[in-house]
Amino acid sequence: MDKPATEDYKIELFDADVQQLLKMALKEPASVDLEKVASVIFEQSMKDLVFSKEAGRICYTIVQAEHKQSGQSNFRRCVLNRLQQEFRLKEQVRESSVNAWVCLVTFICNVFDYLKVNNMPMMALVNPVYDCLMRLAQPDALQNEEEVDCLVLQLHRIGEQLNKTSTQRMDDLFCLLRDGFLLQDRPSSLSRLLLLEVIEFRAGGWKMSDNAQKYYYSEVAD
Repeated sequence: MDKPATEDYKIELFDADVQQLLKMALKEPASVDLEKVASVIFEQSMKDLVFSKEAGRICYTIVQAEHKQSGQSNFRRCVLNRLQQEFRLKEQVRESSVNAWVCLVTFICNVFDYLKVNNMPMMALVNPVYDCLMRLAQPDALQNEEEVDCLVLQLHRIGEQLNKTSTQRMDDLFCLLRDGFLLQDRPSSLSRLLLLEVIEFRAGGWKMSDNAQKYYYSEVAD
């Protein structure tokens, strides 16, 4: 039996009316309220980490459908507007719920990964993405394994393309990661292992040798 498409599977999380709204957005985006669609996707992403990892794919599908149907990109603008609104509140989000904060970072990075302009990253998202990752690299965040895991996952996913937009900011980010090992209150053993792995990952040209991968992930499993 064939597996359902990722978008269809995730849409099943919603009630019938929202499912119908999203299905229409994926097929005929000009026929629905795209601001509402963007809000639905964002709000689900803020409370469901699994969904936030796939939301960029859904957004990409809607953007492609809209471009094919009308040649416009209104949905991309709606997504960016919503992200900008919530990004201003990122510290309040983190203070209220680390899980919601991790979901927000994951969603922003996922959208950055999927939504391009002329096959190039959207420059409007570069600084917000860097700001999120820099926040995850601060001493208090490095004490939280959930935040460290999020940071490392995002760097594996978008680190190379993000590095191309600003080598200096990436250098600054990795200086923070290296400094994290010198803190009086060091990160946990697992967090330090993950940070070492991502430092080596970047040093290797955003690639990991088979031996290094076996070493790090066998340690994580143990």
